[in-house]
Amino acid sequence: MADIYLYTPDNRRFTAMSASGNDQEVYPGFLGTSRHSSQDRGKIISEAKGIRNFLWRCVGNNSQYTDSSNGRRHPFRASISETERSPRGKRAFLCGVSYKGQKFKLKGAINDVRSMKDLLVKQFSFPDDSILILSEEEPYMYPTRKNIEGGFKWLTRDLQFGDSVVFYFSGHGLRQLDFDRDEKDGFHKTICPVDFQTEGMIFDNHINETIVRPLQQGVTLHTIVDSCHSGTVLDLPLVYSKNEEKWDDNRPLSGAPKGTNGGKAICFSACEDYQQAADTSALSPEKAMTGAMTYTFVKAVKDAITNNQIISYRGILDSMNKTLDKDNIAGCLHPRISRLFQRKIFQEPLLSSSEEFNINTEFKL
Repeated sequence: MADIYLYTPDNRRFTAMSASGNDQEVYPGFLGTSRHSSQDRGKIISEAKGIRNFLWRCVGNNSQYTDSSNGRRHPFRASISETERSPRGKRAFLCGVSYKGQKFKLKGAINDVRSMKDLLVKQFSFPDDSILILSEEEPYMYPTRKNIEGGFKWLTRDLQFGDSVVFYFSGHGLRQLDFDRDEKDGFHKTICPVDFQTEGMIFDNHINETIVRPLQQGVTLHTIVDSCHSGTVLDLPLVYSKNEEKWDDNRPLSGAPKGTNGGKAICFSACEDYQQAADTSALSPEKAMTGAMTYTFVKAVKDAITNNQIISYRGILDSMNKTLDKDNIAGCLHPRISRLFQRKIFQEPLLSSSEEFNINTEFKL
């Protein structure tokens, strides 16, 4: 085996795996995909939305990807038109990546996208034609890096005062070492398109520049990210501390601007930056695979509406944490680590924002 190298965003390299096959731990706190079973809940599966030993250099400009399990090649579907007009008022970009045919396949992503679309249409009156979906299921376009970046442009094109936009992602997330001292914890956060092995991951800096920075006055962006290490994946300046009940400063040490152009950006993330998010069948009554974060988020909103309650940002966070604690969701630990410590680590949903606001405010889209 040849040496395998990890490349940083500015193309600097260091050895991540030697020819001897010994892994070097390059991601403190980065644990591999795990599968756990519960004897008292029947056939329950939980998988972490992270990938063990992601050590490939992301190169090439191929319009196809190779299925790592059997070598088959799959053509990607059409790309998003750069000239297509975006709808006024409400619009949403939903992206669910299952990584079909790859070793780190996720079974819950398509269910997550369907649940989120149903929520937007039925509870928040989003028109069907104002929702752009990327998925590996028919009839949608593939969630390639090119298409996701095209979706970002579609989401933020020609925004006007009063517009409400939503970005939703269900898929794998990773951490990459930050050599520019731009991240307080020393790691960039990324989301992984279906073709990330050849075309690369999408970094937090790029997401911020593309869908946060352009937001002008009177425009509001809500983002829901159901992936590992997603806590500050939008690089928003403020993170809410549930324990201290206050907003913490998350501005980069470099002083680089991370806010909006007068608009407002709010993000619900599946977990803290150092944690992994579960793809699990433990929550669904039908034992269907779903993202734990997506399921609990949708449940929080629907339960409030069913009970004729006003749902607030705090209410969503409290409901999500309550459901996760109650159902004892696992999936964050590698099996060897889990056996060693004989305990479970839970994902803790995180709220971040471009500006301070009262989290008791009613949640509206």
